[in-house]
Formats: sequence, C-alpha cells, structure tokens
Amino acid sequence: MEIFENQTSENYIIEKWLILLAVLVNFTGLLSPVWGVDANLYASISKTMVIENNYVELFSKGKDWLDKPHFPFWVVAIFFKLFGFKAWAYKLPAILFVMAGSFYTFLLAKTLYNKQVAYWAIIILLTAQHIVVSNNDVRAEPYLLGLIIASVYHFYLSYSKNNYTHLLFACFFTACAIMTKGVFAVIPVAGAIAGELIIKKQWKAIFNWRWVWALLLIAIFILPEIYCLYTQFDIHPEKIIFNTHNISGIKFFFWDSQFGRFFNTGPIKGSGEITFFLHTILWAFLPWSILWYLAVYNFFRKNWHNVQQTEWVCIGASLLMLFIFSVSKFQLPHYINILLPFFAITTAQYLYSVGQQKAIKSLQILQYVVIGLMVLVILVLNYFFEPQNFFSAYIALECVLFVALIVILKQKLYTVKKLVISCVMISFIVNIYLNLSFYPSLVKYESGTEIAFFINRNFAKNSQIYTSINNNSDALMFSLDKNLKLINLEKSNLNFKKPILFVGSATDIDNLKSKNLKIREIKTFSDFHITTLNASFINNQTRKNSLELKHLVWVY
Repeated sequence: MEIFENQTSENYIIEKWLILLAVLVNFTGLLSPVWGVDANLYASISKTMVIENNYVELFSKGKDWLDKPHFPFWVVAIFFKLFGFKAWAYKLPAILFVMAGSFYTFLLAKTLYNKQVAYWAIIILLTAQHIVVSNNDVRAEPYLLGLIIASVYHFYLSYSKNNYTHLLFACFFTACAIMTKGVFAVIPVAGAIAGELIIKKQWKAIFNWRWVWALLLIAIFILPEIYCLYTQFDIHPEKIIFNTHNISGIKFFFWDSQFGRFFNTGPIKGSGEITFFLHTILWAFLPWSILWYLAVYNFFRKNWHNVQQTEWVCIGASLLMLFIFSVSKFQLPHYINILLPFFAITTAQYLYSVGQQKAIKSLQILQYVVIGLMVLVILVLNYFFEPQNFFSAYIALECVLFVALIVILKQKLYTVKKLVISCVMISFIVNIYLNLSFYPSLVKYESGTEIAFFINRNFAKNSQIYTSINNNSDALMFSLDKNLKLINLEKSNLNFKKPILFVGSATDIDNLKSKNLKIREIKTFSDFHITTLNASFINNQTRKNSLELKHLVWVY
C-alpha cells in the first residue's frame, strides 16, 4: 500500500481518480426514468411550459400552480427545448448544479484551509448517500446546493478581499436560490457570513455599506420572479388558489411559502418533531455521518476559547439552518442536501487534523463498523427485494469493488487516506448497486411511467389518452408522448364519439361501468408510492399486499 504514502502533496493523483469515479457514479442516475411524485410533477410543469411557450406562468394539470418559484422550471425548460422531453434531460441540469456545487465546495475549502482538505471535501460531498439519491429523485435541492455554496464562497471573498465583482456574483447566485425555494435560501448564506463576522466581533465588516448594495442587487435580480407572480396571480384576484380567492403570489413568495410553513400558518401545513434531522443525517450523510458528529464536537472543543484562529463559515451555515429545519413543522430528508457541502468541509478538516496514530486507529475501527453495516443492509435489501436488473458487467464491476475494498481493509497501515478511500469504496459499491440494480427494478412500480411507456410503444396512432381528474397523473403526463386529458367521472353523462383509452384505478373502472359504458381490459399495472418504502413492499413475499392496481382499458 505504498500508494497511500508516496503521493506528493502537489499531485493528488488518488484524490483526482476518486473524484472522477464519484462523478461517474452520480451520473448513473441519468439511466433511470423520472420517479417520485414531486419529480414527475416538476417535470410535467416544465413540459407544459415548453409546449405552451409560456415561461411566465406555472400550470399543473391545467390549473394555476403557486407552490414553488420559477428558476428550476426555467432551467429544465431550456434542456427540454434542447433535447426533448426525456427523463435524462430533466435530471441532467440538476446533476450539473451538484457538480458546480462540488467545485465551489472545493474552492471554499481551499480558501478556508488548504488543497488537501479541499480534495477530501469534494470527495466526501460526492459520495454522501443522499447526494447520489437526489440525483435520481430530482427536486429543487440540487439547484439550491450549487447556488447556496456558490453564494457563500463569493460573499466570503467579497468582504475578505474587498472585491465587488465577487459581491455581484454572490448576489446573483443568492437571487437564483431565492427564485428556487424562496427567501429561506438566504438563511444558510447569512448564517455563514454573519456568523463568522459576529463570532469574531468584526463589527466594522458587519456595519458596511456593502450589505446594503447586496440587498439592492438581490432585489433587482429577483424581479423576473416578482413579475411572473404579479402577472399570474396578483392582477387576477378572481382566481381560486388553495380553495380561496384574492391570493397574492408575491405575498406567498415572500411569506406563506416559507415563513408560513415555519410557523405553520400558511395554506400548506405540515408536522414534525425536533430530532428528525439529527437521525436523518445518520443515513443521509453515510458513510461520513458519524465522522461529522465527531468533527462538530471536536471543532467546538478546540476552538470555542480561540474563536479568532479558525473559520466559522461552515459551522455557522450548517448549524443555524439545521436548527431552523428542526424546529420547523416541515421536515423532509432532502432538505438536508443544501447543508452537505458545509458538512463535507467540516468533516474533511477534522480528518486532516487527526494526527495521532491511536486516534486514526479508533476512527478506522469505527468506520469499519459503518462499512460492515452498509454492506449488510445492501445484502439484506437484495435478499428480500429480489431486484430483476442484473447483468454480467454490473456484477463484474461490483466484484472488483468488493475485492478492492477487502484489500484496502486488510492493510495494517493506519492513515487517514486509507480511511477516506475505504469509505469512498463502500459508497461506490452501495450506490452502483442502487443505481444499476435496485432503482431500475423499483421504478417498475411507478405505474404512470410504465403505462406511458406501454402506450408510446403500442398505441402510436391514438392521439388522446384519458384519466380521472382525481388521479395522481403527473408521471403519466410527463412520460406520455401524446396528450393526456383529465375527465370528471362524477359527471352524469360521459359521451364519447369513438372508443377511448382510459387509465384508472379499479374504483374508476367501476364508476365507468355504472354509467353503462363498456370496458375492455388491455393491461394491468402494479402501483406503489416508491418514495415511501416500507417493509411489506420491500419483501418480495408480501409485496402484493402493498400494491394497488392501475388499469389501461378501452372504453366504449
């Protein structure tokens, strides 16, 4: 294992290869269809935007949609215009934003510490479990990840270097983050910069005209979002949104969408408990989660009485937002993604600072337990789920990775680099299994997507497909090459001039039969909400009990 010892500080050959492999593993997320309720909803909204050539208003199933701002939909719409309505065209821009965020993680870590910490930080980020998961189940968080870490980096240089070009970039990225998720995107940025300045008592830097200019620039950059909301909602008080009228899109954007959720006073409500993210981190930041907890403890133990000699940017960004997430009533695992770049830098710095052989040995034993548990989980998951997607190249690759991991673990050398490589290898093993075997089998139960693929292959001449207005039809709507028409089955009379293709549940079919319409079954599809897995579904022996059936039928 001389390769771990003889590397010069200038080459970082091992780190570069690990980063390349981590990037490739993340890009394997492009191989599966769009899955999950939210992802298909966002994809169908962007698809509608392109079809209607309307980039000002957001619509879902023909109705005005207010829940999220425009920025990610604009980005996806550009890729749809360039490449067509493909699943990979929906996922690709999100993965590119994660890659950009990884690059900015490297830049910030190198600025705050050194190049070794920077390389480890980008490796840790790209192999964190929920980063790879989110490049399959794409929502708004990949965009936020890239935008927020970029904002922090440029804001940090804007005041530390007194550079107004960096201030301009920082404000632009912050505005894009606000136009992705709302004004709460400012909190981790403010926590990073304000936390650093307040803890170090840099009052002159705090009370500086730079921040007034920053607010003005951000206000200017978010004007496109304000214009769109005003056009679609504020000048149309007659529209019924959230079951009421006189809804202001601008007020929702600045208050209800974020603060309203936080205080649970807005039209969209949630519930949660304060420890949710503390245990979510344990799996979302695997295989690095225990190391991050140790890193935070070690950071405060060493630096609390010597605040001037260290950086507080990463701790300020991550802990403030983590506290706000925890006390909020809205708690979803993917929220944590925007903090993972800061987690990665904190963890990388901790690993770099570990110098005692005894401490390194203890950390390696700890991580061996983590690695063993991750392997066990994958073996158990594979045993019970019985995925169908196995092929020789995949099996050969996994065997090579397992052999390499065993060789690395058997070395008696106690170095931080060995620990890092071991963790990276288990991340590769787990996520290649998930991306190339588990997820492709899992999405077979996304019935809307499967039905759309079946119709596209077998009913090319049918220009119109129907489903009930009450069905969750976003997956069907996005993946279908043809128009999808929503009909209200509660109407007393449904008159069709010719037979139609209809997609629905058993209840929908019974409803049609009760109206004296003739039904001929074409194919039945298994359906499950695959983003909310449970033991009954994972177990192949009991899976049928968890499934619903969706029917594709002719209606006469």
